[in-house]
Amino acid sequence: MHFGRSNADTFVIICLSNQFPELAPHIAGEESNKFENGFGEIITVKVCKTEQETAELLSKVLEGNLKAAGLLAKCIHEDVHIDDPALQKLTIDIPVDTIGIWVDPIDSTNQYIKGQLEEKFKDGIHTHGLKSAAVLIGVFDRNSGQPIMGVINIPFNEMDPILRWQGKYYWGISYKDINIHSISKQIPARNQLSIVMSSSEKESIQKALAPLCGERMYYASGAGYKVLCTILGLVDAYVFTEDTTFKWDTCAPHAILKSLGGGIMNLTKALSQPNDRGPRSFPELQYNKPDEGAKDKEKWANTGGLVAYRSREHLEAIINALSLTVDT
Repeated sequence: MHFGRSNADTFVIICLSNQFPELAPHIAGEESNKFENGFGEIITVKVCKTEQETAELLSKVLEGNLKAAGLLAKCIHEDVHIDDPALQKLTIDIPVDTIGIWVDPIDSTNQYIKGQLEEKFKDGIHTHGLKSAAVLIGVFDRNSGQPIMGVINIPFNEMDPILRWQGKYYWGISYKDINIHSISKQIPARNQLSIVMSSSEKESIQKALAPLCGERMYYASGAGYKVLCTILGLVDAYVFTEDTTFKWDTCAPHAILKSLGGGIMNLTKALSQPNDRGPRSFPELQYNKPDEGAKDKEKWANTGGLVAYRSREHLEAIINALSLTVDT
């Protein structure tokens, strides 16, 4: 049995549910915790009291692969300690009964499956390959729908001297008057706006943004990775006009962008805002309500496209350029 996205989604959600049982009904991703193995058995996966019991349960999902089940069980039951001075100094009181969590354990799934390493990249941006794969965990306020905490882990960040992958994580918290993050704010001065998008983006959108970017228009895989490029200042914004990103793709990076003074807004709604030369109120993505007109996972899609940004000035420039395309 191939260990794919469905399995990863479930195991991350189960681990979070086990650590925060009161949040279990409000932790979600793309998949459920029920599996049918090759023998036709329906198995409900959960974290058991002991590592051995969890391994035995997982071996049923993995069709008797005891080695893989044991390795997974060990990871699930392992106590992970992260030393981060900034977090250790932080005291924040967020009522647990007001939050929900979106999980995407393998963003840029296709690149992860291919397992390729891109040898050539431009200005620090990888167009494809393992380095665009990410683990995304985002926390949102169930009442307002606003993202409040986010963690992005890049598991294939770099190789150590003995050719083992070393990961790197980024985090941010934006809650009430608290905005704290692990990101350096130092961004090199640029004469032109820089934008990342999907290689499949509409030609009309690329042409509309070309005057803003010149040669600083980039293409990359993975929604989470493209927002991370914006977070890190490798680009000024990420533009996407389709409806094929979801709440689990954007919640975590959105929270980090908010902590930096940026955000992710709904592109279609922003373009519909009247431009009367006064300050415009652009609608940010929300994470607590489904699209009632959609079915299955599509009800959690970011319908209308999006723009991820760090600077309000850059956002205004992008919306103005795209407004001309819509008007014509």
